[in-house]
Amino acid sequence: MSAMAAPAEAAASNRILEIRDLNLSLRDDHGWVQVLNDVSFSVRPNEILGMVGESGSGKSMTALSILRLHAKRDAQLSGQIQFDGHNLATASEGRMRRIRGRHVSMIFQEPMSALDPVFTVGEQIAETVRRHFGVSRKEAFERAVAALDSVGIASPRTCAGLYPMALSGGMRQRVMIAMALVCEPKLLLADEPTTALDVTIQAQIMDLLLELAQKTGTSVLLITHDLGLVAETCDRVITMYAGQIVEEGRVRDVISNPQHPYTAGLMRSIPDAHRPRGGLSSIAGRVPSFRNMPEGCRFRPRCEFVEAACSQTQRLTETGGHLVRCHRARQLSLEGAPA
Repeated sequence: MSAMAAPAEAAASNRILEIRDLNLSLRDDHGWVQVLNDVSFSVRPNEILGMVGESGSGKSMTALSILRLHAKRDAQLSGQIQFDGHNLATASEGRMRRIRGRHVSMIFQEPMSALDPVFTVGEQIAETVRRHFGVSRKEAFERAVAALDSVGIASPRTCAGLYPMALSGGMRQRVMIAMALVCEPKLLLADEPTTALDVTIQAQIMDLLLELAQKTGTSVLLITHDLGLVAETCDRVITMYAGQIVEEGRVRDVISNPQHPYTAGLMRSIPDAHRPRGGLSSIAGRVPSFRNMPEGCRFRPRCEFVEAACSQTQRLTETGGHLVRCHRARQLSLEGAPA
């Protein structure tokens, strides 16, 4: 092994997931449209990586791409998704079936849609166990009951015999967590795991999820709109906008000192009890259509700091310890989240 190769291999071994230049195009009735553009990031062992941005920014598409859950005939994927020595972007469907659920799991936004209504929740968790461990039906069911018990469900054996529609929203979300972690995966993709729940249940579910992930040594990619949750739980954070990463850095740095105007706008939108009445901030406009992207900086039509050079292609570069897609990052002094 050469002296130059050793550091590169050591760096690679310190990452659970390494994504480079990920591009995704989807086909609809009007043809093909690109929804992810040169997305690159990594997830480290035992790390909780947050991913934030408005609806339509590409967060869920990124997570679905990692597990190749897009319809094959209607999706074109390029780039590298390196996981456990394999490029998932080009892996066979057989290899992906062995990885999904066992090594990489996902919690979807709406458990009622993700759970199959014609099978009991115990059967659905047990199916995951049987597929990946080849155990008997009885042992798989016992592991399913144990998984339900681990997520704090009272009478887990009774719950295992129920259908999803018989459970409350909070219980269905606990079932999804049990199913996602029953095989102790290396990586968990949590896509808005508490969106449909009330605030009290949200806190309980997130505490449970993070506790179990820590216990199993699972790294987490947490996709959320809740910036307060990111500040409390994540090690690093990625801001996505219009299919691109516009900022990445350590949570405490990005929250207190954002370098991209879009990230700063998200931070200002956090409610502040000390802000004067009527002072709630918002970002003007909306995320552009993927079929009608502006030239240069995609945030340009909504940015208060826009100038002529913003019409040129913006590269993701290191600025102030962050990776930022804004040529004015060094010039601007942006306000962070409320203290």
